[in-house]
Amino acid sequence: MNIAEKFDGQHTVVSFEVFPPKKESSIDSIYATIERLRELHPDFISVTYGAGGVGVANPLTVQICSRIQNEYGIDAVAHLTCLNNSKADIDGLLEKLKSSHITNILALRGDRNPDMAPKDDFHYASELAEYILAKGEGFHISGACYPEVHPEAEGLVEDIGNLKKKVDAGAEHLVSQLFFENNVFYDFVEKARIAGIQVPIEAGIMPVTNKSQIERMVAQCGASIPAKLSKLLQRFGDDPKAMQDAGIAYATNQIMDLIANGVDGVHIYTMNKAEIAEKIVGNIQSMVR
Repeated sequence: MNIAEKFDGQHTVVSFEVFPPKKESSIDSIYATIERLRELHPDFISVTYGAGGVGVANPLTVQICSRIQNEYGIDAVAHLTCLNNSKADIDGLLEKLKSSHITNILALRGDRNPDMAPKDDFHYASELAEYILAKGEGFHISGACYPEVHPEAEGLVEDIGNLKKKVDAGAEHLVSQLFFENNVFYDFVEKARIAGIQVPIEAGIMPVTNKSQIERMVAQCGASIPAKLSKLLQRFGDDPKAMQDAGIAYATNQIMDLIANGVDGVHIYTMNKAEIAEKIVGNIQSMVR
């Protein structure tokens, strides 16, 4: 099913992101997580591209997506990055996805790798989206957006202009980067709508359960930490159980406010921790169905 069609206005879409296990971890660990996530009845689950390896040689994203969709009966979205892939690389991966009946793709540029020179076939996610759709293979494209501006953009105007190019290239649904202040997201959505971006915009929510981990991620994506979250990190950051409870409460409050304000959907970055998703969905279950 085309993921964009799930945003029918009848309910708040709730989805999850997982990533392939690191090389030292068993592949079975991710399936144990997904089996628990299945019981929460998500609208879809997306699988990241680079965590288990780089390039077409890494089959884990396709393998995990195939099992999510074909065995667990949940729509799967495969992340696909283009900066370090040639057209031939992309063709090979698209063939693997097609043979596994995976038609929903989150088209991404991908992060720059200081140890790897980027290939020259693609420079932006919009180019990847155009290339995939031009093949006419029945794929559906989602895209990423940055409520607090892409780190490499000169400002919000340029960033939203680039986002409009991505939508014009064929992205039918957007998932936001993590953010911790809902007013930032509301302001971003308003400006995107004014710019003519009318596709569903799903709010990406990262439960803060580990102080050092979230500080690293914030540094990478440029998200800001509001004062109320900073106080939680200062107070509970060295107590794993207290930090987890505080992070779940913070994410729950964010999601409740988003739902009350008519958000299209909520995409929870699970970090492969099913217990976190279980607690959050348990808190909001009556509000999203």
